Amino acid sequence: MKKVLANSYIRTGLLVVAGIFLGWLFFHHSTPSNAKQNTDAGYPKGTIWTCAMHPQIRMDHPGKCPICGMTLIPLKQDTAKVDSNAIVMTPDAIQLANIQTTMVMRGNAVKELQLYGKVAPDERLEQTLPAYVSGRIQQLNLNFTGESVIKGQNIALIYSPDLITAQKELLEAVKMQKSYPNILPAAKEKLKEWNLTDAQIAHIESSGQIQNNFEVKSPVSGVVLVKRVNVGDYVAAGDPLYEVSNLSRVWVLFDAYENDLPWLKLGDAISFTSESFPGKVFRGSISFIDPVINPDTRTASVRVEVDNRDGSLKPGMFVTGNSRSQLSGGQNDIVIPQSAVLWTGTRSLVYVKTPDTANPAFVMREVTLGPSVGNGYVILNGLQVGDTIVTNGTFSVDAAAQLAGKPSMMNSDVKKAPAPKSNSMAGMPGM
Repeated sequence: MKKVLANSYIRTGLLVVAGIFLGWLFFHHSTPSNAKQNTDAGYPKGTIWTCAMHPQIRMDHPGKCPICGMTLIPLKQDTAKVDSNAIVMTPDAIQLANIQTTMVMRGNAVKELQLYGKVAPDERLEQTLPAYVSGRIQQLNLNFTGESVIKGQNIALIYSPDLITAQKELLEAVKMQKSYPNILPAAKEKLKEWNLTDAQIAHIESSGQIQNNFEVKSPVSGVVLVKRVNVGDYVAAGDPLYEVSNLSRVWVLFDAYENDLPWLKLGDAISFTSESFPGKVFRGSISFIDPVINPDTRTASVRVEVDNRDGSLKPGMFVTGNSRSQLSGGQNDIVIPQSAVLWTGTRSLVYVKTPDTANPAFVMREVTLGPSVGNGYVILNGLQVGDTIVTNGTFSVDAAAQLAGKPSMMNSDVKKAPAPKSNSMAGMPGM
């Protein structure tokens, strides 16, 4: 009986040992091999694994990103040499960050400007109407500012003792004409110097009557801008009575800021509108640009001369002008979008794509900005035709550079690329 139990224990023990051996034989190599096949299959030894969202992560085995937990992906090795300052990003990271690039080309730098200004009298058509003789104002025929005057119109009546004396001398000269023929022309010339017309002198000569009051006639047509005297005032010869202007032609004076001046030049066409005439567009061209900047407004006056024979434009009226201008001095400039530029306050930076790399690589480059044009900038230095720059997602590229410890807009330790200076007159087809 004891022998039978001993044999039974031995058989049971042998079966257990055999089961453990068979389990080890079938399952020991299959599970690790399958797991490794699922993760490393198809990738050569030494493959670097990275995160699509955090390309600064570099691991020698697959797994999870320690920052965001995303599954690591294999990093393709570039055959081309990549700048040590470049930030390399995977295609997945480029797509997730919506990064877009544009090739730098030349084109005509054209900008649409909106200017504000007001109507003013043409200074060349302004004139002062003076008193040609001394005396007392007996009557004024223009009594308020803005009143119209016609050439030859009687505008005032002046009592002048000097004129009375001169008329007496004329009548005496008429009487002594036969004896002293040279006196009469001299007496007439004296009256002409006081602006008496030939008709007035002839009337005095023929009637033999002395006029106590002198009629002042306007030599021009226009509108009274300033009234200088009142009835009863005493005036000397040459004192101003009125200031008038002919408004058949007016100036429109626009205020142009300093950064707009490079886009404006003589002869440029400007269209403008006024709230007084909704829907009506006036047109003119630049005839003068003030060479001096107003220290208070930091603007320069840009003058447009406009025909105003219908009198629709009135001095002091506000207008809004529009001009589509090309940059003065250059017709073939490098222009890039504003979204491509990172401005730190002292530097202007762009990210330039490194050519011929398996994965996109970007290097920061400092550029010199010219005038702004629409939604872009003219580039004076730092880029050349054929460069590919980041135009959308620039901040995402810069953030990746900061995380990777590469030169970025927050790190001033970045050198200018040895790009040749842009020649605005160099020939290459525009955009």
